[in-house]
Amino acid sequence: MLLQLLVDEEITLKQLTLPDTESLFALTDKNRSYLKQWLSWLDRTQSIQDTEKFIQNSIDQAVQNKAAVFGIYYKDNLVGVIDCNTIDTANRKAIIGYWLSEDTQGKGIMTRAVKEIIRFAFEDLQLNRVQINCATGNEKSCAVPKRLGFVKEGIIRQAEWLYDHFVDWEQYSLLRQDWIKTKNL
Repeated sequence: MLLQLLVDEEITLKQLTLPDTESLFALTDKNRSYLKQWLSWLDRTQSIQDTEKFIQNSIDQAVQNKAAVFGIYYKDNLVGVIDCNTIDTANRKAIIGYWLSEDTQGKGIMTRAVKEIIRFAFEDLQLNRVQINCATGNEKSCAVPKRLGFVKEGIIRQAEWLYDHFVDWEQYSLLRQDWIKTKNL
């Protein structure tokens, strides 16, 4: 069953399916140089077939309750991807990841989408902890968990190889108990 989350009148999160392959690849390719500043997977996504493998893997992980990967639709146009990945049901936690096309930055899209993924994680998946890792220096990405009440837990040194150098990550977390206190504010 295709999972769809209505964020508001402008934004819908739709679980990625194979018919999304062409549009997701086109969006990725159009934003390749922009996304490469912070994301390490762009060189492994060179063809429609690479995107198709990504989507199929996402579907397989959803079936196993290991991830939920959504396209972000803004005014019915695919503008990015958000996921609740590395779902650990035994410990009731997951990591949230996201990216947004360059031309849709600054509209609050990602903050609203992450807020809905948090709700999904705590209410639908019954998780206790969600985490976001952002490369230090990626101010736009780091602003999202800060806006949504996450706690900065620290810096993970040289956490990711980004093409020709290591980058550190800022690690943020939000616990279910804290979210419950603030969700209606």
